[in-house]
Amino acid sequence: MVKVLGACAAAAMLALTTPGTAQAAQGVLFIDRAAHENPSGCYPLGDFVPSEVANFTDEVAFVWSGPNCDGRVTHPVLPGQVTVARGRSVFIQ
Repeated sequence: MVKVLGACAAAAMLALTTPGTAQAAQGVLFIDRAAHENPSGCYPLGDFVPSEVANFTDEVAFVWSGPNCDGRVTHPVLPGQVTVARGRSVFIQ
């Protein structure tokens, strides 16, 4: 139940963002130890094994069940959190 509520809250946060206010997160997002400085947008995750995501930015990253950040949000990755992402893509503002 907690995971479902978290996913709903994450989806609601994404829905509330307005076009034209996009700004890259400040910091570094690591996906399987590959660094993405000041990331913004959608990033692919591994196809066959879960990816390690380390969020050292000032924004929440959202793991999506499908490629290209479609499907549903499976879980958020909070700033400072390192997690095994069970999904196909990750989005960060």
